[in-house]
Amino acid sequence: MFNKNKILHLFDVLRVSHTGKKLSPTAHNTVQPVALMRLGLFVPTLKRKGSKVKNLSIDASKELAGLELAQAEGYTNILISGPRLSMETDFKVWAAIIISFSQYGEKTNSIELPFTQFASFAGYPDKEKTTVLRNRISHALIRLRSTTISLSSKNKNKHAITGLLERGQYDIQADTIRLQADESLWELYRIDNQVLLHMIILRKLANKGSAQALYTFIESLPQKPIPLSFSRIKKRLILTSSDPQQNRIVKKAIKDLQTVGYLDATVIKKGKEWYVNIHNRDPHCKIIDPVCLIKNFF
Repeated sequence: MFNKNKILHLFDVLRVSHTGKKLSPTAHNTVQPVALMRLGLFVPTLKRKGSKVKNLSIDASKELAGLELAQAEGYTNILISGPRLSMETDFKVWAAIIISFSQYGEKTNSIELPFTQFASFAGYPDKEKTTVLRNRISHALIRLRSTTISLSSKNKNKHAITGLLERGQYDIQADTIRLQADESLWELYRIDNQVLLHMIILRKLANKGSAQALYTFIESLPQKPIPLSFSRIKKRLILTSSDPQQNRIVKKAIKDLQTVGYLDATVIKKGKEWYVNIHNRDPHCKIIDPVCLIKNFF
């Protein structure tokens, strides 16, 4: 069971820093794994057959500037690149990786756990734990392993390349998942109540990738943002269909967020452009007792 009074930090519990001082996250040097959600790293699955899947390249310099690795080595330019990652599968697997390390990563950055438990961490019910799901998760691990994080200093005299995951393996015979994390990216494996609440709300939007991606985007905005143009939203969701279809997708995603109780907003049209005017957001998504729900998350 998740103990809200105990927040595990992978690098912190594995070793002390090279200076001999225990790493202690603060408001200035902590990076939440939810930052990856806000960056647009995870996007809706392309529905159309034959849609061209492009590799992504995202400038994460601002969002990941607080990484201990970046601060220690003077890295100011941070780029995330790799295959298109879906909200529907890849994000679920990434969430399961974070939860797995929060449970089993107290003494090592290399862990192994039963596939069934890993799938539960990803939010899949028992009835879905089939061969098909095993293949989907295995392919998701490949995509996450292929996602690289490139860091360089301002004058380009320092450069490092790492990734979201050092190693991910599904053992068919043992039916286990093996994971290895890069200790220098310990902050990305941190989990707390706020991260879990995001995951719970995303589960309420199961199989609605566009709504999930829009949720993570809106959550990263100021409390009272200016009206959001559909053009900006479509760019964030990296949609590839025709413009009228993209508008329909965005409107459906907004409606889904309204249905689960997260968003109070109005869709308006000015000239040829559509906008969503956000009146209010409920971060608990009408969850009466989020703390109790979080404590029973596992």
